[in-house]
Amino acid sequence: MSGRLDEVARRAGVSEATVSRVLNGKPGVSAAARASVLTAVDVLGYDRPSRLRRAGAGLVGLVVPELSTPIFPAFAQAVEAHLAAAGYACVLCPQLPGGVREDEYVQLLLDRGVAAIIFVSGHHADTRATVERYHRLRDRRLPIALVNGYREDVPAPFVSHDGVAAAGLAVRHLRDLGHTLIGLATGPRRYLPVQRRIAGFRAAVADLVEPDQVEALVQTTLFSVEGGATAGHRLVESGATAVVCGSDLMAFGVVRAARQAGLRVPEDVSVVGADDSPLLAFTDPPLTTVRQDVASMSEAAVNAVLEEIDGAQPQHQEFLFAPELVVRGSTAPAPDTR
Repeated sequence: MSGRLDEVARRAGVSEATVSRVLNGKPGVSAAARASVLTAVDVLGYDRPSRLRRAGAGLVGLVVPELSTPIFPAFAQAVEAHLAAAGYACVLCPQLPGGVREDEYVQLLLDRGVAAIIFVSGHHADTRATVERYHRLRDRRLPIALVNGYREDVPAPFVSHDGVAAAGLAVRHLRDLGHTLIGLATGPRRYLPVQRRIAGFRAAVADLVEPDQVEALVQTTLFSVEGGATAGHRLVESGATAVVCGSDLMAFGVVRAARQAGLRVPEDVSVVGADDSPLLAFTDPPLTTVRQDVASMSEAAVNAVLEEIDGAQPQHQEFLFAPELVVRGSTAPAPDTR
C-alpha cells in the first residue's frame, strides 16, 4: 500500500500524509477525511489494514424515515437482503420524530467508515431542504444512491417510483368505473414525489373538470391516517365519488371519513391507496392500490452503490420504475351508473 499512497490521496482529495495517518491509526484526522480515505481504499480495490477492516469494511448505511409507515420497513428489508447477498451488512438508520436526524446519522456512518450510503425519501425529496449535504458526500467520493425525490443538482444515481404514471393509473381505473368527480388526497406539496403525483392527477382529470375546479379536488395534508381523514372529509363534502390517495395509510383515513359521513365504501365512495402495504388484502374492504416496485427499486439502488464501490464512474441519472394497479374491493362503479 505504501507505494500507492499518492493514488489513494488523489482519489480521496487529501494529502499522502493524511492517508498514512488513517492507515496507521494515528490521531489528528477528521472523521470526514478518514471516511474519504477508507472509501478511496475500497473503491480502488486495495485491502484495508485488518483493524480498519473490522471497523467498517463491508458496511453500507441506509437512512430512512420513521418505520411506522409500512413502505419504509419494506424498503429496509429489501435493501438489507440485496446487500447481504452481495456480502455487505446494512446499517439501518431510521429517523424518529424528535430523534436522530439525517445529518447526524450521516456523521455516525462516516465515523464507522461505511463504504456507501443509500437514502430513502430523505432531505433530497424535500424542496425546502438544502442539497449541500449530498454535494459534500460526493466531494468525498463516497458512493450514494437516493430513492424517491429526483434532484437535477445532485450528481448521484436516483431510483424513483413513477408518481405521474401512478396517479394516471388510479384515475383511469376510476374513470373506467364511471366516476367523473374524483379527488386526490396526498401529502405536503413541498415533497417532490407529491408534486409528481399532483401533476399526474391534473393531467388525468383535465378533460373531466374545469382547470379552476381542479384545485378544490386536490387536498394536501399529512401522510397519515389522520391526514387522510381530514382530506377525505373535505372531498366527500365536495361531492367526490372517488378518491385517489398518496399512501395506503391515507386511504384508511379516507375510508374512515366516508363512513363517518354515513357513506359506504365502495358503494358510495371508491378509494385507491398507494404503495401496496402488507395485509391490504385483509382490510375492510380489501384496498385497491397502486403498487410501488420496492424489490426492483431496492436492487437498483444497491447495485448503483456497489458498482461505484467496485470502481465504476458515478451515474447522474434517474431510474424510473413503473407502478402496478392492484384492484381489490375498495373500488366499484360510480353510484349514478348503477
